[in-house]
Amino acid sequence: MTRRILHTLFVALAVALSGCMRWDYGIREEFNASPSGLFIVNEGNFQYGNATLSYYDPATRKVENEIFYRANAMRLGDVAQSMVIRNGVGWVVVNNSHVVFAIDVDTFREVGRITSLTSPRYIHFVSDEKAYITQIWDNRIFIVNPKRYEVVGTIECPNMAVESGSTEQMVQVGKYLYVNCWSYQNRILKIDTESDKVVEELVVGVQPTSLVVDCNNKLWTITDGGYTNSPYGHEPPALYCIDISGEKMTIEKQFRFAIGDSPSEIHINGAGDTLYWINDDVWSMSVTADSTPMSPFLESGGTIYYGLTIDPTSGDVYIADAIDYQQAGKVYRYSAAGEKIDEFYVGVIPGSFSWK
Repeated sequence: MTRRILHTLFVALAVALSGCMRWDYGIREEFNASPSGLFIVNEGNFQYGNATLSYYDPATRKVENEIFYRANAMRLGDVAQSMVIRNGVGWVVVNNSHVVFAIDVDTFREVGRITSLTSPRYIHFVSDEKAYITQIWDNRIFIVNPKRYEVVGTIECPNMAVESGSTEQMVQVGKYLYVNCWSYQNRILKIDTESDKVVEELVVGVQPTSLVVDCNNKLWTITDGGYTNSPYGHEPPALYCIDISGEKMTIEKQFRFAIGDSPSEIHINGAGDTLYWINDDVWSMSVTADSTPMSPFLESGGTIYYGLTIDPTSGDVYIADAIDYQQAGKVYRYSAAGEKIDEFYVGVIPGSFSWK
């Protein structure tokens, strides 16, 4: 069983348990963040309530940790999953606290929150007044009105058991939204954002972990293949290129990895022409390549690469290192040529990023 699956199983247990958060209040600080920068979402340990948010200014190489707590005088919650920025507001999804916080990206102060969620994973904005929130262990995607901070409906995902349902990352091309079904699933769903209905699904390999769209409007996903003795099966992981231009989604390319590999975290650069992913090491590949690379972009050196992002402007590569899942993690910054630029400590289990 891979380390990411083990960690996710801990998170999944949250639905069966209380998932309650005891807010720890402190003293509020004043912030005025730089015009551009990088938010680092630190998951924290399951049921410890030690999720945090960090902010890094690439120009000055200055990092501020625990910014949510310091700005709001309360803890972020239990297992922070992801963050999206829209119109000067950052939306932080906190999985096991069943909440999405909205914060001002300059002051880091809370401006609102969405509650009554099952186990939220990611948020995607269709418009200023409509967003989707995916869930783990729920066969529904929640529809929310961000202006009112409330759930206004749901999208039921077909052929998905309520107790083992899972939808994850979302990308949109035109009016259609694509979402990968990850935990104990093997499908990509296509949703009409005008009708809020699933209109198509495509079967890929076992457990597609993430999703991106390239410069040619091709959809890419990477599967982890499950794990030994999994009730859903275990197979070699794979990287898929999917054509979404026709009436039906079709698999255009498939690159298989070795059984026992655990690729994850597929990302793409700002130009949309180079893919990056984690498979112990960090790997990169042109979207036009006909085979996966023989050597990695960056070797892990035996540590735990857990998260990844690419600066959409400079092409710099940022890698989150969970170290041992207990102590403060690290983020490494490399140029697009693989030259090390910086490294800095953040919170426990840095897992995802959001560019301001």
